[in-house]
Amino acid sequence: MAHTLGLTQPNSTELPKISFAAKEIDVTEWKGDVLVVGVTEKDLAKDDKSKFVNPILNKLDPHSSGLLALVSSEEDFTGKPGESTVLRLPGLGSKRIALIGLGKSASSPAAFQSFGESVATVSKASQSSSVAIVLASPENESKFSSASAIASGVVLGLFEDNRYKSDSKKPSLKSVDIIGFGTGPELEKKLKYAEDVSYGVIFGRELTNSPANVLTPAVLAEEAAKIATTYKDVFTANILSEEQCKELKMGSYLAVAAASANPPHFIHLVYKPLSGSVKTKLALVGKGLTFDSGGYNIKAGPGSMIELMKFDMGGSAAVLGAAKAIGEIKPPGVEVHFIVAACENMISGTGMRPGDIITASNGKTIEVNNTDAEGRLTLADALVYACNQGVDKIVDLATLTGACVIALGPSMAGIYTPNEELAKEVIAASEKSGEKLWRMPLEDSYWEMMKSGVADMVNTGGRAGGSITAALFLKQFVSEKVQWMHIDMAGPVWNDKKKSGTGFGVATLVEWVQTNSSS
Repeated sequence: MAHTLGLTQPNSTELPKISFAAKEIDVTEWKGDVLVVGVTEKDLAKDDKSKFVNPILNKLDPHSSGLLALVSSEEDFTGKPGESTVLRLPGLGSKRIALIGLGKSASSPAAFQSFGESVATVSKASQSSSVAIVLASPENESKFSSASAIASGVVLGLFEDNRYKSDSKKPSLKSVDIIGFGTGPELEKKLKYAEDVSYGVIFGRELTNSPANVLTPAVLAEEAAKIATTYKDVFTANILSEEQCKELKMGSYLAVAAASANPPHFIHLVYKPLSGSVKTKLALVGKGLTFDSGGYNIKAGPGSMIELMKFDMGGSAAVLGAAKAIGEIKPPGVEVHFIVAACENMISGTGMRPGDIITASNGKTIEVNNTDAEGRLTLADALVYACNQGVDKIVDLATLTGACVIALGPSMAGIYTPNEELAKEVIAASEKSGEKLWRMPLEDSYWEMMKSGVADMVNTGGRAGGSITAALFLKQFVSEKVQWMHIDMAGPVWNDKKKSGTGFGVATLVEWVQTNSSS
């Protein structure tokens, strides 16, 4: 990424490159740095002689001279999710053994991914280069999916975004053996898929974390173009200039961009499979505000979160992260358009004012009653453009409203669609990815709040049902012939505890594209 302001140049990133292998071996014979055992609360049960009832723990305990049983009692290790205890042992092939809690049971992809992240934490703390993972109570159902989720968790848990730090440590983990989940080409394919998606999520996190003085609209467009260059066998890129957007009559998008010294860049990547016919055409549209000051309705005061408004391009980060993963996976039978109207929402004498009337590329007029409801104005022209590509289905993702965060909290995105089939598809994809979505109502009667006395509509309807009226606004720019879903991801785009972008949306989008492919 190029730098613009403040002489900040991000350091080059060394992504965690791990060799995953599926094995069926005796855990007591495995040789390496750390043997990690995932344990449920039930697995820690002991008989009347204080011996583990669980066969794997019972087998390992004698090699630790009974220390495992002792530690699980004395250190109050109960197997709750994320709890861990690590022992250095002389009696095993592994230098250390770690017990990591899975709670009452672990069955969801999210639970196994979280377990994988805990494995990464243990490996970092012990500076291990080789780790083996086994479950005390092996999975009988969906073994491959569970192994895949664990692998994702390990890769994502190892990643630390140190590009803007003057000093950083490199992860030492090089190999992970997954024991007891089966073997063979199908599992290896699942593990490779998990890695591809995880690197897409990491790319999404890096984009979201990059400050606005580094990630300008031009640099976001450069990053998108690099994806097309890297995967030129399946990708093409078309970056539209401001003049080209004017020719397409994108008045809504360009009004938002008008105040900034950094010109807008409209990004359009196209994925076409290597061979075979295309049965479905999809579009993924991401909000790409690389910084949002709020405009003349400036974000001010406590809780305005203006200092975090670099993440207002989180929707575009999800779309481009998915593009990167799809370039690796190369699903057959599906064409995918990745669309981002990238710009900044700033303040200047050339900027959009409250009360202005702007005209979108489908001819509809909008009275701007709040310049801080700008994301939907950029998405309006992006959605019209997407429909003009002849796609069958569109999913748009945006950090659109604080109202959705109030409704659903920080870890769940709201989804809006009039199409039942599309809702089922995307929700099924999210259940596989472990990302949390909740379907919200598209209440048509609320459109009354969006009526203007002088234009076709206003751009915001006030506080009541704010996320719903935002979705209803977007619906005005989608053809009735196209299935459409809006995902409001203002909550889960950012992890407050880790002070980092999450890469939310990438994994679900890739799963959804896979659903629509002929693989």
